[in-house]
Amino acid sequence: MKALVTGGARSGKSSFAERLCMSRAPRACYIATAQAYDTEMQERIALHRLQRESAEYDWQTLEEAQALPELLLRLGGEAGLAAQGISLYASQASQPSAAPMVLVDCLTLWLSNVLLSAAEDGEAASRAAIDELVAAAEQYPGPLVIVTNEVGDGIVPEYPLGRLYRDLSGMLNQRIARLCDEVFLVTAGIPVELKQLEYKL
Repeated sequence: MKALVTGGARSGKSSFAERLCMSRAPRACYIATAQAYDTEMQERIALHRLQRESAEYDWQTLEEAQALPELLLRLGGEAGLAAQGISLYASQASQPSAAPMVLVDCLTLWLSNVLLSAAEDGEAASRAAIDELVAAAEQYPGPLVIVTNEVGDGIVPEYPLGRLYRDLSGMLNQRIARLCDEVFLVTAGIPVELKQLEYKL
């Protein structure tokens, strides 16, 4: 099962994604892509950690700002679990090769990290990273829930970099949505599953 959860800022998408994981697996690996550039972001990250800890659910948190495709590939294999020091089953002997439930939060933060860290051609580097991420997500053998943002519903960005980010985000979201079994749009805290409503041409 692969699911994409999308929505606007403060729409409730992350909370829904967490509840979705909690309803489908006894424990999960939480991959956070945010980077704490300032005090406000540090406070946001700390609040998210506190909320997860208070949920009485077995979250294993990993922070990965850029090498998300590589991390997914590592988590997808038995050796990867051991390398990360993650024990997601009460008895590893009974299920030694099962890949864990993974929640990625979120794609658009990951994309901005990749785009802004590129030394020269940010668009080319971002497109290559998107290709790698799509392949890694498609290959991931366990349940996967991915959070992203809808960034194209507002005004057209004033600057070229903003327009490039908007375009790359839209392309990334479309490609991930195609490979997912479920795609949820969350608005005002209310999730709607879109693939059931998809108009087929």
